[in-house]
Amino acid sequence: MSDPMSPGPGRVDQEHGRHLLLQMLRVRQLEEKCIELYSASKIRGFLHVYIGEEAVAAGILETLSPDDAVVATYREHGHALLRGVPAATILAEMYGYLEGCCRGRGGSMHLFDAATRLYGGNAIVAGGLPLAVGLALADKMSGRSNITACFFGDGAVAEGEFHESLNLAALWQLPVLFCCENNLYAMGTALGRSESQTDMALKAAGYEIPAWGVDGMDVLAVEEAARRAADSVRAGGGPHFLELRTYRFRAHSMFDPERYRDKAEVLKWQERDPIGLLRSTLEAAGQLGPGEWAQLQTEAESEIARAVEIAETGTLEPLEDLTRFVYSERSAP
Repeated sequence: MSDPMSPGPGRVDQEHGRHLLLQMLRVRQLEEKCIELYSASKIRGFLHVYIGEEAVAAGILETLSPDDAVVATYREHGHALLRGVPAATILAEMYGYLEGCCRGRGGSMHLFDAATRLYGGNAIVAGGLPLAVGLALADKMSGRSNITACFFGDGAVAEGEFHESLNLAALWQLPVLFCCENNLYAMGTALGRSESQTDMALKAAGYEIPAWGVDGMDVLAVEEAARRAADSVRAGGGPHFLELRTYRFRAHSMFDPERYRDKAEVLKWQERDPIGLLRSTLEAAGQLGPGEWAQLQTEAESEIARAVEIAETGTLEPLEDLTRFVYSERSAP
C-alpha cells in the first residue's frame, strides 16, 4: 500500500554521513562542470543535469551490491559516477572521444558501462523499465540473488511501458526496485496537468507492489527507505516501488527556456538543497567542522578538475571506423 514514510535525519554514523555528503558533492561538481563545458561548446548535443536530485542517486546506490544492475534515464551522470564509472570516462564520452564509456558514440544521454552493470542512460521516456524487467527476469531464471534498480521520472508514469513493466514484474515476482524520481515536471508539464492521480506510489500499489513515498531531498531518508526495500526484494519479496519526491533546480535541459514554473517555486525548493540539509544535520550533531566541510569541497573539485584534464587529452574515432558497430560483417557463403 502507499505509505508516506519519510525517516527523519540524525541516525547516521559520522564517517558514513561524510561519505554521503562527499558523494553528493561529487555529483554536484560534475554537473556544474558539465554546464560550464557545454556553455563553452566543448560538450554538444543534449544535456540534462541532476542538480537538486543528488540525494536520490546517493541514497539508493549506497544500498546496492556490485552485482546488482542499474537502469537510468537521460539524466544519469550522477548515477554513472556513483556507480563507479570514472568522471574522466564520463566526460570523455560527452566530448565524443574514444576514451568514453561508449567510445564517444553515446554522449550525455547514453552512458553505459558493463563492468559496473550500468545499463544506460536511455533517451526514451520509460524506455528503461522493460529493460529492467528483462534483466530481473534473467537473474531470477538463473538463480542469482541480484536485484535491478530502475530509475525513471514522473513523466514515465504516463507511458504504456510503465504499466506493462509493473504488471509483469508483479505477476512474475521479479527482483526489481522501481525508483520514481518525481521532480513534479515531465519536461515542461506539471504533474497535476497530466495525471489525474498524482500519488505515484498509489499507482504502483494498484499492481500489488509494496510502494511508498520518500522525501527525496533527504539522503538519509532515501537510504533508509531504499535499504528496507532492497533487502525485501533481495529476500524474494518481489518488486518494490519508491516514489522519491525531489526537485531539479535547473531547467529540464540546456535548451529549456523554463517558462513553465515560477522562480519563487524554485527558490523555495532550493532552501531544501540535499547537500545543505545533510551538512546542517552533521554540523548540528558536531560531526562536521568548517575545515572538514572545506576539505570535502576541495576533494570533489579536485577530482572533477583532474577528470577534465584527462578527458581533454582524448582522441576522436578514426574516419574509417565510423561504420563500425553500425553494419554487421558477413562472410561470403
